[in-house]
Amino acid sequence: MPQDSITNGDTVDVHYTGRLDDGEVFDSSAGRDPLTFEVGGGQVIAGFDEAVRGLGVGESRTVRIEPADAYGERRDELIGRVDAAKAPDGLTTGDAVMVGQQQAVVVEVTDSEVVLDANHPLAGKALTFDVEVVAVS
Repeated sequence: MPQDSITNGDTVDVHYTGRLDDGEVFDSSAGRDPLTFEVGGGQVIAGFDEAVRGLGVGESRTVRIEPADAYGERRDELIGRVDAAKAPDGLTTGDAVMVGQQQAVVVEVTDSEVVLDANHPLAGKALTFDVEVVAVS
C-alpha cells in the first residue's frame, strides 16, 4: 500500500465507471466532475468505500461488488399493488412515484390495479466499477 493510502475519514475525489455483468454501463463520471465523498461516511455503497481503501492519488483498480455490498437483493415485500381507482390518473409503466417516503416505479397498470416496485433499480445485481483516485484530503 502507498504511504498516503486512503482510509476511513478521508475525503476522496474519484472518477469511475460502473458496469453490470453483461457489460452495460449504468453510470460514469466521464465528462463530469469526479465524485467526492468521505470514505466510511455512508455516502456511497459499502463496496465502493472498500474499492478505494488502500489506494493513493493516481491509482486505480477494478472491483466487482456483490449485491450485499451494493444495493442489496431484490425484496418481494417491496412490490405492492394499489387499487387502480385509488391511484393517480395517467400513470404508465416506468413512471416514478412517491409512496410515503419511499420512491417506487410503476411496473404494471391494468384496469383494476397498479403494481409498484420500491426496490432500487440495481438491487440484486453485481456491479463492477473501474475507479481512479484523483485527489485525497
